[in-house]
Amino acid sequence: MTNTTCREAFARLYHDIEQQIVGQQTLIQRLLLALLCDGHLLLEGAPGLAKTRAIKSLANCLEADFHRIQFTPDLLPADLTGSDVFHPETGSFTFNKGPLFHNVILADEINRAPAKVQSALLEAMEERQITVGAASYPLPPLFLVMATQNPIEQEGTYPLPEAQLDRFLLHVRVTYPDKDTSRKILQLVRHEALCTLEHTPPHSVKKVSQEQVFTARREIMQLHLAEAVEEYIVELIETTRNPVQYGQELSSWIRWGASPRGAIAIERAARAMAWLAERDFVTPEDVQTVAADALRHRILLNYEAEAEGITAQQCIDQILVSVPAP
Repeated sequence: MTNTTCREAFARLYHDIEQQIVGQQTLIQRLLLALLCDGHLLLEGAPGLAKTRAIKSLANCLEADFHRIQFTPDLLPADLTGSDVFHPETGSFTFNKGPLFHNVILADEINRAPAKVQSALLEAMEERQITVGAASYPLPPLFLVMATQNPIEQEGTYPLPEAQLDRFLLHVRVTYPDKDTSRKILQLVRHEALCTLEHTPPHSVKKVSQEQVFTARREIMQLHLAEAVEEYIVELIETTRNPVQYGQELSSWIRWGASPRGAIAIERAARAMAWLAERDFVTPEDVQTVAADALRHRILLNYEAEAEGITAQQCIDQILVSVPAP
């Protein structure tokens, strides 16, 4: 697999998803970043903004197993991981794998499940294995959790604990489309409805293989990262932990800064941005592009900031302005 061929495959992948998801270029880009960085993705937005559709579109363009899990308050941990089944005729147990043993997992409305179910994901997302009883079972080499949550309806939901949020590579906010995009969405839905009535596929896609994904990941890790850019990433993370050096206002907002996973997420996502842009080096602009999505769920604001209506996004914007880029 050559460098050019692999990049062409992902350019085609972007185009194929774009044919199904209109006006959400940033969302599509973040889906590819998660795939290229071997990281999990959390999408947050109001209902009807194509969060679930985007993840399903990505899965349909990959040579990979896909499974959707609808999170509900009555879901049990075994519904995700699987369980040991006793066979009385032999007096033995066998393990029945749960839906987590697929390549791409859509955790739809993840915040509707209670804490025990959410915690069942922790080991899978970080260790890439499932432990049931005394035995551990490895997950597939290609394993991605792509979760959605609705920020509007809070009744009957369980906020994700910080430990689980930290496992997500990126936390992406999905916003409403503009007027022109809404018109294109109507046209797309009409076209798909006609194709369904006429029993013809709306469009065909050439799927990206798992080997192409792994090849792209190796190439991304081999890109040049200048020492100055690496220091810039470290300084951004350090600012979330010790913001006083960049002003009393910023210091008065932050209660807890980003963990080391924040720096790892920024570096890997910035590398993937550079690779998608067909560069062999990472720029400070790549870092700035992914910083908000990598840090949004890793910064905890204090009560005073929340009372003043300060958001994590405003805090990150202020950090990017305060820390000088190389």
